[in-house]
Amino acid sequence: MPLSAAPEPKRRFVPSKHETKRVMKIVRAIREGRILPYKPPPEEDEGDINVIRYDIWAGEAARQEHPMHVPAPKLPPPGYDESYHPPPEYLPDLSEKKAWEEQDEEDREKEYLPKDHNSLRKVPGYDRFVKEKFERCLDLYLAPRVRRSKLNIDPESLLPKLPSPDELRPFPIACTTIFRGHEGRVRSLSIDSSGVWLASGGDDGTVRIWEILTGRQIWHVTLERDEAVNVVRWRPGIDAVILSAAAGENLYFIVPPILAPGIENSSIDVLDAGFGYASESGSTSSKTKSSAAQWSRPSPSLLDAGVLLKTSLRSPVKVINWHRRGDYLSTVSPAGQSTAIAIHTLSKHLTQLPFRRLKGLPQSASFHPLKPVFFVATKHTIRSYDLSKQVLLKIITPGARWISSFDVHPQGDNLIVGSYDKRLLWHDLELSVRPYKTLRYHSKAIRAVAFHKGGMPLFADASDDGTVQVFHGKVVGDLMQNATIVPVKVLRGHDVKGTIGVLDLAWHPKEPWLVSAGSDGTCRLWI
Repeated sequence: MPLSAAPEPKRRFVPSKHETKRVMKIVRAIREGRILPYKPPPEEDEGDINVIRYDIWAGEAARQEHPMHVPAPKLPPPGYDESYHPPPEYLPDLSEKKAWEEQDEEDREKEYLPKDHNSLRKVPGYDRFVKEKFERCLDLYLAPRVRRSKLNIDPESLLPKLPSPDELRPFPIACTTIFRGHEGRVRSLSIDSSGVWLASGGDDGTVRIWEILTGRQIWHVTLERDEAVNVVRWRPGIDAVILSAAAGENLYFIVPPILAPGIENSSIDVLDAGFGYASESGSTSSKTKSSAAQWSRPSPSLLDAGVLLKTSLRSPVKVINWHRRGDYLSTVSPAGQSTAIAIHTLSKHLTQLPFRRLKGLPQSASFHPLKPVFFVATKHTIRSYDLSKQVLLKIITPGARWISSFDVHPQGDNLIVGSYDKRLLWHDLELSVRPYKTLRYHSKAIRAVAFHKGGMPLFADASDDGTVQVFHGKVVGDLMQNATIVPVKVLRGHDVKGTIGVLDLAWHPKEPWLVSAGSDGTCRLWI
């Protein structure tokens, strides 16, 4: 039954039998005369001679002091300055009179100045009589108990004191390199663990690798001509350099031929180890593996280019996130329903589907940087699961209409969430499941958010308004102190194409450098 805020109709009213009995009891008492209606008391006429009034102090005579004797109250005798003909020494001179007139009314000791009159008939009426009566009426009307003085407080002093952006350097402030070469939008980019290579993928179906410092393109490959490369991610670690890229329903693993011979051979061995495991495993595991994804070699042309492994899934892949050890990675396919979230084991060429049913449309997924915890973001919530115990830990509710992306802090206790309703939300996982801070600095949707993973207190977000907002976010180990969040820089340079601006961003692993990918077909390095 749908919920409604309409008032209940009168036809649903059920009279109370108990209240009916009580009402009838009162009615019978009124009829019998045991309860009489209220009659106001008659007003007494002050001139009524029948009313006797006594004057307790009439004929008051001097009597000895006694505890039971209450003498008539007496007014204090007037002072000399209140006299109509005071002595000359009580009259103020010109300087005292001028000083009294210049003072505020609240600061004056007396509300009058002594004046001298020759006779009582020359004394004028009190000029402040009407004003004093009016103020007295105001006092009785407003009933003040304490006179409160107005506090003169500067509103800026009530705001928290944030450090100046100049004190929070270093952070990126200007564009130094523009990477051009893609035809159409650049959908994703990633920087390898050494900080030397930048990988990008776009609508033209190509994956390109650039030198970050020089901006020179050194290698590229076309994965699919009819599908865009939605996401590219480097494998963490420097022992093996592997690039993962998703185009349509296929997930590719690439060892670009630009590496040293030793690192290239070790990278190839990591990808080929799974074929040996697959040959040793039984038919049951192969059926399970084939039901989730198909691991195989790509076409000969891609093999010659350095694409060594392909995984075919059931729906297009939009998000890739690697585990810190480099053997596991998760993929998100929003259109896959029960197969939307998949966890792949690279050393065994296995694909697992951890969820039979998801509550909501999946948007992103990520591993905890330190613990065996897995985060899954749907349209409205983010759920964290313990992988070792296989239980749900908590449900984080950012309150956003549509979550676009999220990222976990390197220490694991905080995360940031970007949404399509132009909000950036900071969550303290130890504090609450609700946002600790909500930041609104963009006029359009936020596409991507990212923390700096190299130990610097920086994070950034990318929006469709063509800007990248850089923040300083300091997290301390003291549980009694909250995180310090300060916006430090707005980076402008990307052109907005078709209401879409900046699609992705990535931090350099060691330096305070930021790379952004835009719909104008360029990547920009901000230093």
